[in-house]
Amino acid sequence: MSLRKGLARAGRTLDSPRKSLGKGVVQQLTLESPAGWLTGEESVGMSRDRAMKISTVNRCVEVLSNSMAVLPVYIMNERTKERLPDHRLGRVLWERANEAMTAFDYQRLMLCNELLRGNAYAWIYRDPRTGWPQELIPLPPDYVSIHVDDGGHVWYFFTHPTTGAVTMLRPEEILHYKAYSEDGIEGISVLRRASLTLSTARAAQQYENSTWMNGGQPSGILTTDSDLGDSIEVVQEDGTKVTVDPKDQLRKSWEAVHRGPGNAFRIAVLDLGLKYQPISMTNADAQFVESNEIRVADICRFFGVPLHLAYAGKQSYASNEQNGIEFVNYTLLAYETQWGQEDTYKLLLPSERAEQLRIKRNLKVFLKGDTAAQSAWYRTMREISALNADEIRGLEDMGTIPGGQEYYASWNYGPLSNWALLSVIRALGNAVGAELPKEGEANG
Repeated sequence: MSLRKGLARAGRTLDSPRKSLGKGVVQQLTLESPAGWLTGEESVGMSRDRAMKISTVNRCVEVLSNSMAVLPVYIMNERTKERLPDHRLGRVLWERANEAMTAFDYQRLMLCNELLRGNAYAWIYRDPRTGWPQELIPLPPDYVSIHVDDGGHVWYFFTHPTTGAVTMLRPEEILHYKAYSEDGIEGISVLRRASLTLSTARAAQQYENSTWMNGGQPSGILTTDSDLGDSIEVVQEDGTKVTVDPKDQLRKSWEAVHRGPGNAFRIAVLDLGLKYQPISMTNADAQFVESNEIRVADICRFFGVPLHLAYAGKQSYASNEQNGIEFVNYTLLAYETQWGQEDTYKLLLPSERAEQLRIKRNLKVFLKGDTAAQSAWYRTMREISALNADEIRGLEDMGTIPGGQEYYASWNYGPLSNWALLSVIRALGNAVGAELPKEGEANG
């Protein structure tokens, strides 16, 4: 089923199991609740398009969305710790979420929506016969609204983008990833929470652009002791007469020569006793560079992205390594936990959840960029018998080898149940003729 068909199916009003909204409204608009009158980005003061033109915002969104999209998804039995690579959900979780999107594209889009819109929605298209998920169709967040009825039940209303048909969807039909939330039902985007910081960054960006467009010259005033007079009539080439102000003519002639990056540092020739006096403080006086670094750090704090991942800051290599670890532990782990819990509850059957099946994402994929840390981790897991050679090779996308299924341990370690016996053996040093005590005698 194509993405377009999926949206059409989601927008179609059915009598069962979905319910039509009819003539009702999702949110009642009153003077006591004026927020409902505002839609789109006007209520937050910073549109997504304008925010993404700020380089730091663009980088933070890319880092977070790409980081989540590359995480391998797997299904595990928490009771046996066994992974289920042949589970039926594999076709939508790690193959293709829908006909139009790979699993990478789907997960990246979902996190972008969560960051920039506050909420990410995906309609779960299920097999009508078995109820198993067949496709995950991302829904435009601007066309989805949430309603809590008198019984405390949450319902999702989807307005079809083309037909305008409104459909009520049950919670189990929607995957809903929320950003920071004040009620636990609907998320608040980073753009809204950081609107003041982003507006300041946008204004600074426009100021910098204006500075360069004006040739890097500060604004100022032209003064003269002469009287330029009032408005005068000027005859144009076609014979018509227009009224012009001598001050406007002087301003336009000055800007024609000195405005723009191509006219920077041109020599000004002043007559009629004109004098140029700059009145704006320079970038150095305003500490523009320093303030720009502060704005970058502020934006990174809102997104939870280390400065070095935004190509900012002057940290050392050791500091960047620690910041990368903290990024995984304190930023990505939260998204992975939220997504895993939502996916597990909505995509797995109740019987599968009762068997303790869980949907997870492997954060250890980020060790691939650090070969030293990865090899140290493999070595440790191998020495404590947590992984065998074939399991390590599988993590590296390599095939099995003869004897790769064997688990090995250091001779310096042994089972705790035989600790007393092994202690005697170690003390005697395998002396010739020494009678080794039996395990029961040693324990006694």
